[in-house]
Amino acid sequence: MNTQEAIGIARDWVRHVGSQQSGFKGAYLAGSVLTYPRLALWPLSSDIDIIIVSTNKQDKKLGKFLYKGLLLEVTTLDYTLFLHKETILADYHVGYSFAHTIVLNDVDDVLVPLQKEVAREFYHIEWVYCRCEQVKEKSIAGLTAIPTSAPFHEQVMSWLFPTGVLAHLFLTAALENPTVRKRYTAVQAVLKRFNMDDVYEALLKQLRVESIAKSTVQSSLELLEETFALAAEQAKTPFFFSGDITPSAKPIVVEGSQSLIDKNQYRESFFWIIATFCRCHIILATDAPHLHEERLPYFKQVLSSIGITTEDDLYSAAFKTLSTVDYFWDCTRALIENNPDIIKKKHGD
Repeated sequence: MNTQEAIGIARDWVRHVGSQQSGFKGAYLAGSVLTYPRLALWPLSSDIDIIIVSTNKQDKKLGKFLYKGLLLEVTTLDYTLFLHKETILADYHVGYSFAHTIVLNDVDDVLVPLQKEVAREFYHIEWVYCRCEQVKEKSIAGLTAIPTSAPFHEQVMSWLFPTGVLAHLFLTAALENPTVRKRYTAVQAVLKRFNMDDVYEALLKQLRVESIAKSTVQSSLELLEETFALAAEQAKTPFFFSGDITPSAKPIVVEGSQSLIDKNQYRESFFWIIATFCRCHIILATDAPHLHEERLPYFKQVLSSIGITTEDDLYSAAFKTLSTVDYFWDCTRALIENNPDIIKKKHGD
C-alpha cells in the first residue's frame, strides 16, 4: 500500500475504533507519515502514529498493533493540553506534529482551528528557542538523575535517552521532526545541510559510537534479535513501551535497524539497538527472570563495545556529556540564527 492508503486505514481505525473510547475528543496524525510522499510505498519498517485527544486519563498506552495489515501506534494525550496554543507551541514533540498534522477527527471543532494557529506561529523564533530550551533542560535533568539503586539495564536506559535527546536540539532548531528511533540519521542530514559535520561527530561521541565497527553493530543486532524474540514471547506485565516488543513490531526494530546497517548508517542504528535491549531486559527481569540472567551477558557484551562495563562508566559518560551541553547549546543558537525558515522578527514586534 502507498502512504495515502495507509492514512486511509488510520482514519478508518479512528472512525470505527478510536472514536468509540470514553472521553474521545479527536485524533490526528504524527511522526514520519506527515512528510512521507503520499504515493510512495509505505515502508514495512515504519508505523503510523495516531494521537488521540481525550478527557480520560489512560493508564495504559495502546502502543503498536496491527489493523487491516497496517502497523499503528496510538498515543493518548490529555484534552487540556489543547486548550491554549502557547502550551503546544512550547512543546517540542507535540508542537512539531500538531503544526504539520492531518486532523482525523475533531468532535468539538476545536482542533482544526487550533492547528491552523499553531502552524502559523510554529516558525517564530521565540517559540523555536522555547522548544530548544525544553530539549536542553530535558537532557540535563535526565543525565543528572540516573537512578543509582536501579538494576544496571535500567540505568543504561536512564543514561541513553537523555544523551540521545541532544540530537533533538538540532532537529528542533531546524524545524524538523524530533523523531525517536531514527534521530541520528535525521540529525546527520540536518547538520550536513548547515555545514556542521563536526557537531554531528561530537553527538556520536557522547553516545560513544564514533569509532564502532560495522561488524560489531551487525553482531549486536543478531544478539538483540534473539533476546527480542524471548521478551516478546514472555511479556505479560504491561509497560509503557510494551507495544514496541511484540512480534508485529519486530520489522521496525530488527528489519529497520538492518536497513540502516545495510546503508552504512550502522553508527546511527546503535542507539535503538541499545534502547531495545534495555526494554527487553526490563520485560524479562519482571516476567522471566531466569531468561533475563541468561541473556544479560550478551547485553553486557554489546555495551562493552562502546566502553560501558560498569555503573561508574555510565556516570562518567553522563558527566562528560553534561560538560558539553553549553557547546551544543551554542551550536544550536548558531543554527537557529542561520536557519532562513525561522521568522526572526518576534511575534508582536
